[in-house]
Amino acid sequence: MTKWELIYQAVTYLLTAIGIWKILVKCGDKGFWALIPGFRYFRLSEMAGRERDGLGVLIFEIPTYLILAVTTFFRTGPQIHYYLTVIAVVFYLITLVYKMRVIAALAKTFDLGIQWVIFWAVLPFAASLIWGLSPKIQPVNLGMTFDDELLAGTRPAEINRTTARVQDTDEGLFVDLNEKVVYDFVKKRYLLKDIDLSIPNGSLVLLLGGSGSGKTTLVNAVIGYEKADAVIKLNGENIYDNYDQMKYRIGYVPQQDLLRQNDTVANTLRDAAKLRLPASMNYTASRERVEQVMKTLGLETGNNGLVSKKSGGQKKRISIGMELLSDPELFILDEPDSGLDGVIARELFERLRDVADSGKIVITITHIPDRVADLFDYVIVLARDSGRVGRLAFFGTPQEAREFFGKPSMEQIVMAINRKDEGGEGRADEFIEKYAQLTQEKEESGNA
Repeated sequence: MTKWELIYQAVTYLLTAIGIWKILVKCGDKGFWALIPGFRYFRLSEMAGRERDGLGVLIFEIPTYLILAVTTFFRTGPQIHYYLTVIAVVFYLITLVYKMRVIAALAKTFDLGIQWVIFWAVLPFAASLIWGLSPKIQPVNLGMTFDDELLAGTRPAEINRTTARVQDTDEGLFVDLNEKVVYDFVKKRYLLKDIDLSIPNGSLVLLLGGSGSGKTTLVNAVIGYEKADAVIKLNGENIYDNYDQMKYRIGYVPQQDLLRQNDTVANTLRDAAKLRLPASMNYTASRERVEQVMKTLGLETGNNGLVSKKSGGQKKRISIGMELLSDPELFILDEPDSGLDGVIARELFERLRDVADSGKIVITITHIPDRVADLFDYVIVLARDSGRVGRLAFFGTPQEAREFFGKPSMEQIVMAINRKDEGGEGRADEFIEKYAQLTQEKEESGNA
């Protein structure tokens, strides 16, 4: 590369950087990123919701510049020079494809036509300068060009929340969850934030919330399947610190039944007992435990019949029975009434009420809560804030929940916190902050 070619490359890079600097500032970002190879397009990609393409630029552009620097400023043999040049050209073409994808997305963010992509590909310095310096070119749908959900969880709503937390306890379930995050490439996404509650033993609890509010994520965090930045205790024992022992004190029934269809009910539970009960338990005690569980769940009649011949409600009770054999202190069920009619669902929840009355904590997710709402002691309401992060909107009795939300039913409570584009009222942030303030007031009155 000659001296004049180097000067041309430096000038065009600088002019392009000036244009990108102005574009980034228009998007509310720091302009200095425009000076750093790779990163400047990655920052643009975040503005357009195309982080994957921006990451592609980041991966390939920096090696391209390094190879060009080596071939320009260092002496290399003809063969090595040739191979390095070929690699640089390949990397440059790959980078160009990723860059144009970013620019195409950014053009839509600024409500510009596809001709700008062609203009940028041919004369990037001219396109970026006009784009960045023209006061008429402004972003109109920043970060939401391809999919609004791409920003989900990246910017939690600012909730006026105090430092008040629930009191730690050695009885029941104690949850102090600061946050649950995942990483999508280099972007941090919040799934849950600020979940604090304490549930006493002997409670049947409804876990309520709209789609995407974090119900399953919370369940996974509580049982230790997907750990969060949290302290989770069951009757004084930290579930995360002692997971190998604590997992046997927790029962979880997923929505999908996992049963052997060609075996009898009794044999299904007896085989489950061999897996779940201590090896030190003798045969008689094991059989008695199986019979006790069948009696609790109303499975005594017809227990020699095949699982495949049982109704949906009976199959669900068999699934529950398999987890109940180990006598868990915490029992969580994901939509146990899915596909069941009202009468059978009611009977199933009455059985769960009996389990809770035996001193267990039973937490269940259901999308048709009002038909059994009177059986619950408490309701946990999760809401997805305006930043698409699951937050605690309420914890208390069902009646307190109706009064808090000003709604006569559980289903109307869910509609109040759902987004407007989901047919709801879009009041999630309002109730999340209201509950945070209510918690603070209770804390202050308790310390008075």
